Amino acid sequence: MKSQSRRSFIKTTAALSSGYFIAESSNAVAGPNDKIRVACIGVRGQGGSLLANFAAQPDVEVSHIVDLDESVRLRKGAEIKEKTKKEPKLVINYQDILNDKSIDAFVIGTPDHWHALPCIHGCIAGKDVYVEKPDGHNILEGKTMVAAARKYNRIVQMGTQARSAAYLKEAVEYIKAGNIGKPIFARSWETDKQGAITAVPDSEPPKGIDYDMWLGAAPKRAFNQRRFHGSWRWFFDYGCGDLGNDGVHRLDYGRWALGAIGYPLSISTAGGKFFFEDVQEWPDTMQVTYEYPGQILVYEMRIWSKPRLHDLTEGAVVHGEGGWVLISNSNWKAFDKDNKLVKQGTSPSPLPLHIRNFLDCVKSRKREELNQEIEQGHQSSVLCHAGNIAWRTGKKLKFDPKTETFDDAEANKFVGREARKGFELPKI
Repeated sequence: MKSQSRRSFIKTTAALSSGYFIAESSNAVAGPNDKIRVACIGVRGQGGSLLANFAAQPDVEVSHIVDLDESVRLRKGAEIKEKTKKEPKLVINYQDILNDKSIDAFVIGTPDHWHALPCIHGCIAGKDVYVEKPDGHNILEGKTMVAAARKYNRIVQMGTQARSAAYLKEAVEYIKAGNIGKPIFARSWETDKQGAITAVPDSEPPKGIDYDMWLGAAPKRAFNQRRFHGSWRWFFDYGCGDLGNDGVHRLDYGRWALGAIGYPLSISTAGGKFFFEDVQEWPDTMQVTYEYPGQILVYEMRIWSKPRLHDLTEGAVVHGEGGWVLISNSNWKAFDKDNKLVKQGTSPSPLPLHIRNFLDCVKSRKREELNQEIEQGHQSSVLCHAGNIAWRTGKKLKFDPKTETFDDAEANKFVGREARKGFELPKI
């Protein structure tokens, strides 16, 4: 028997596909002096951090908190009421508020497999959107998110927040000015040690959770705690492994530093589960090579290893004939061809600045001023998906940027997926 929320979801999805909601809310735009009313969707983990940071902005009102977990919903609602002295409405299903004209923007902090639908439906309903990385669970989801942002003229930003950091902008400008010559080679990496995910038996979902809705487009299966809160990202159905988790940030550093390069010509991946003997499905060790015209970007991942590269657990390095630049999560350093440190810079956490940039663009409607507009975010996300697909097929793949598909039938099976009935992607 379908749950009430799923019946409501399917009914509302049909209405969205017919365009019913567009006339009601697509013209809602916050003025330069207005409070921007946001609905935060998925408020556990990083979603909770987004909730707190948006609530701290003086021109924001968190009007709604949306989460399928009752305990999370109640706890976060109480926290926001205490901090802001205003009580947000607590909602289970984001589709119940799509036609609420008082809401200006959605803030999406859900698991990866729930990034696309709230973003796309929000665009159709006239909401601007801040969505966590990667943009979608797969390439097709992200492509559809970009199409929805364009068709409905929405402000959509992806949460690779370092794009708003002063230090990263300085590093990019230094390279762009020709200080290291032509940037030819970049390496991005993750070497932060993580724990094993031990097996536990299937069980009943915790009380207060609509598990069927939590699964969304993913295949129906019995509840297992290891595939839920805290560790969902290590399973094919819901996440993109550490390449799509932390790797998207570091790949974005490298891609931007090489000159905001777009899609690669080819992708090849070596890797596998070489260390952990546990239930996670994605690799614990990877090396991905992205080939561009005259440039190479390499991604290295060892999530079982504490020894660091350039004394950083995660970062990126860009090389040119005249020197090289090292980029961390908070600073950058430039070295000349003799390996002498010649310039450096640092700046504080970029998340509040990234949020501020999004809010300013919501008011100005200047999409070109977004620090990580969804199309740029999608290009970095595609690197993660493509690297994973090259690993799953064991093939060197060529990528067609026009169709966003590969030169291989097996690889193209992973570009999207067959969603469960009622959770299909809208046609944009």
